Formats: sequence, C-alpha cells, structure tokens
Amino acid sequence: MNLLHWIDNELLGVPAIKAVAIICLCCAFGLALGKIRFRGIRLGVTFVFFVGLLVGGLGVAIDHQMLIYAEDFGLIIFVYVLGLQVGPGFMSSFHAGGTRLSLLSMGVVLTGTLMALLPVLLQQMPLGEMMGVLCGATTNTPALAAAQQAFTQVGLPSEGIASALSLGVTYPVGMIGVIVALIVIRVFLVRSHHTLEEPEHDEAFIASFLITNPDVFDLRIVDCVKRVDFHFVVSRIWRDDRVILPFGDTALKKGDRLLIIMQEKDVAALAALLGQVDKTDWNKKNIDWNKLDAKLVSERILITNKHINGKRLGALHLRNRFGVTVSRVKRSGLHLVATPDLVLRMGDRLTVVGEADSCHHVADELGNRITALNEPNMVTIFIGMVLGLLLGYIPIAVPGMSVPLRLGLAGGPIVMGILIGAFGPRIHMVTYVTTSANMLIRSLGLATYLACLGLDAGPQFVSVVMRPAALVWVGFSGLIAVVPVLLFAWIAMRWCKCGYATSAGMLCGAMANPIALDYYNTTVKTDNANVAYATVYPLSMFVRIIVAQLIVVLCCS
Repeated sequence: MNLLHWIDNELLGVPAIKAVAIICLCCAFGLALGKIRFRGIRLGVTFVFFVGLLVGGLGVAIDHQMLIYAEDFGLIIFVYVLGLQVGPGFMSSFHAGGTRLSLLSMGVVLTGTLMALLPVLLQQMPLGEMMGVLCGATTNTPALAAAQQAFTQVGLPSEGIASALSLGVTYPVGMIGVIVALIVIRVFLVRSHHTLEEPEHDEAFIASFLITNPDVFDLRIVDCVKRVDFHFVVSRIWRDDRVILPFGDTALKKGDRLLIIMQEKDVAALAALLGQVDKTDWNKKNIDWNKLDAKLVSERILITNKHINGKRLGALHLRNRFGVTVSRVKRSGLHLVATPDLVLRMGDRLTVVGEADSCHHVADELGNRITALNEPNMVTIFIGMVLGLLLGYIPIAVPGMSVPLRLGLAGGPIVMGILIGAFGPRIHMVTYVTTSANMLIRSLGLATYLACLGLDAGPQFVSVVMRPAALVWVGFSGLIAVVPVLLFAWIAMRWCKCGYATSAGMLCGAMANPIALDYYNTTVKTDNANVAYATVYPLSMFVRIIVAQLIVVLCCS
C-alpha cells in the first residue's frame, strides 16, 4: 500500500510525469491489442485511439496543456515524416501511368466529401459531427486533425471535440465498409468484366534480343535509341561466343544477342526495331549475374556518398570514365531503368556491369558503405518540421472568405515533407531515412496523437454513443465508405479497363485504408494492388487534409 500511495502521490503527482506515463501506457496497450487479428483483419495503431477513449471514459485525467502539446507534437512528427516518405511518389504519380489512377482516386475523394456535405447543407447535421463521420468513414485521422485545427482557428473548438467523438463511433464502420465493398466488387464486377489476376509489370524488365533486322546492321546503339520514344539500356552484347561491354558508339552486327533493361510494355516495339526477342529468360531469380562470363561482373553498389546525392546519373559519366554500364537502379523496392536524367538519391542501389577493378573504383566513388545509412539525418527532419510549421501558419487569402486559409499543423508539415522529399536531393539535401527508422518515427508520432485524441474525447464518449444521433452517424459513414468505392470500381473496371488488383489498390489508397489493403493482400497474391495504392495514396492524403480545412473555414466564415 505504501508503494501504491507513493506512486499515486509522489510519482503521478507531477503533472508532466503523469501525462507521459498515461500516454505511454495507452500507446503500449493499444499497439499490443492492434496486433490481434480477427478473420485476417487487425486494427493496428488505430487501437491506441480506442484505448485512449476507454481510459478517458474511466475518468483518468491529465494536465490539459500537456495533453494538447503531446497531441500536436505527435501529429507534426507523423505528417512530416509521412510527407518525406511519399514525396517522390507524389510527384511520380502524375506521370502517364499514374494520371488515370490519380484522377479516379480524386473522384472517390470528392464523391465522399460531397455526400458528407449534403446533410450539413440541408441543416440535418452539425458540421463538426459530419467532419468526424467523414474522417471515420475514410479512416483518416490526419484529416480529422486538420479539421480540428481549422475549428480552433475559427473559434469553435467544441466542434473539434464533436468531430473526434463521431470519428470514434464511425471509424470501425469505415474500416469494415471498404472491405465489404471489395468483396462485392470481387463477386459481381470481376466475374462480369475482368479476370481476378493481372499481369504484373516491373519498373525495370530484362529481355534478350537477336539482331535480325537489316535496318539496324552497323547502326550505333545511340542511333537506335533515337529511333524509339522510350529509353532502354544495353547491358551486354554476345558476339561470336564472347561477351563485350557496349558503349553508345558500339555498332550492332547481324546475329548479335543483346541483353537489354527496359520496361516490359516496350518489348514488342523494341523487337520490331531490332529483329526478334530471344527466348532466354533473364528474369529468373536463380540466375547468377556474376557468373555470366569470366571477364565481366555485375555488382550492386549502394550510394552513400552525400556528394552524389541529387546528381543526375548521366552527369557522373561512369561509362566513359570507368568503362562500366549502369543497367538498373533500385529505390524503395522498385527497379528503375537507368536513364541519364535519373536524379540519384542516398540509398539508391545501382546495378553496375563491367570489369571487377572498374566496379571497385565506381564503388569507392559512390560510397557503398551500408553503415553510413544506419544513422538517420535528423537535421533534415527537425529543420523540415520547423519550415512546415512556418508554412502552415502563412495566411492564404481566398476571395469571399472573411478568414484567411492556413494549412495549419497538419497541412503545413505534410506539404513541406512532400516538397523536401521530392526536391531535396536536387539541391543536395540528404533526405534519406531507412525504412525501419521512417516507420518508427511515424508510428511514434501517430500513436502519441491517437492516444491524446482518445483521452481528450473519452469523458464524453459513452454519453454520446448512447444518443440516437450515433445511429445516424453509423448510417452515413456506411454510405460514405461503400458508395464511392462501388461507383468508381465500376468506372475503373468498366470504362478505364483496370483490373481488379489495380482497382482495389487504387480504392484503398483513395480511402486511406491500409487495413482494407492488408485484407486484400491475404486473398489475392499479386503486387499490383500495392503499386496502385502507393501511386494514389500521397495525393489522396494531401487532398483530404487540405479539403477538410477548406470545408471548415468556408462553412464557418
């Protein structure tokens, strides 16, 4: 009893210690419970929010200023590092392959938003409650944080609390609703219009071609590249039973067999130019590249030299200086074609073909020291968060609005993270963070934010759930979670000719629902859904955060 008395009066009597202890306990129990699976579904870090609700509902209170500080700081860490991670993908999503998926995801976002605004415009539901319903239906707590910041900005913090309560009721509905929609899509649309599986397309594809077209006999490789509107890299040439390392001015001969790195969709076009596709399969996992010939070796070299960060591959002149060929670049799990204009980043892994001594010289220049990447560059993270906060509080005048729009604590850091992640290497800013470090920082920030959000809303949660309005929240959230998904699944598969895997990934990304994506991956073994999810998620998350603030400011000004 003396120990408990000391803990209660001495240890927990200090507001800062009590706040940190309770927040940490909520995070610990929530994360532990979040690992439990039920029929292949788990809540993950979101369980921290419900533990916070439970603890807050039991009457456990902590210093309000500490609660607000921890909540805001956790949110800032989470959204900035999220932006830093998705920055490169955010920009690449506008390329030809991702434009269609991005437009479809924007349709999902805008349809759900309009559905949520309709009851508010008809004065059937308060804006605060409906914003929570929208964020719960789309399982998007960062958007909720953006809306709460906007409510505080316009002088209505109580509406922000109401939005947190309605999110707590509707979040499970949003999570399950998308999964139910995916099941309906698979049962009806897949059988009607498309097969379940889709051919997977790697970013970089290895193919072998036999030179039989007289038009390219004695033609230099650099001239062949000019005849097509896509890029490819000739890695090796087999000629007269020997292997030669090709250069741009190497002339092609009849009967040459070329090993080429390219995109799979361009194989037919290149075969028409060169002659025919060789039957050797170079994409098998058991091929040992280092034993293809005695003279040439294939090395994977890691960029750890900070002076290389941000430079274009062509500016290094590796082929002219060392006599090597860079065939592929692996970045964040994707294999990229090694084009001269490709901007290199810390952590990129280059596949280099050449003589052993030459590859060693290239490795010395690029770094190739894995220990150099183990320590995250915290300077970029802290400076970026400060710049994000400054950006978030720059007033943006919008015609017709009495209150200027601000990106706030959620919008400012994520925009700055996206900008630094996408363009930082171009100004030689080291933005590389290991995948494990990125996940650790994001999980720490998100768990802290969710625990504080639950503790803040917990005291009112039980009484709110017992109100008839809670059933209305559940109904609306179900519609918002299901209707846009079904509508744009039909559009994607019927009119845009997307397969089920790509459509499912796009829909999960547009709804910011990794739990639904996790469920999908347990039912269908293909990576297309993950690629589509990664393509649309950054843009969808960014738009939802900005739209949440814009709605609040427009409706309350």
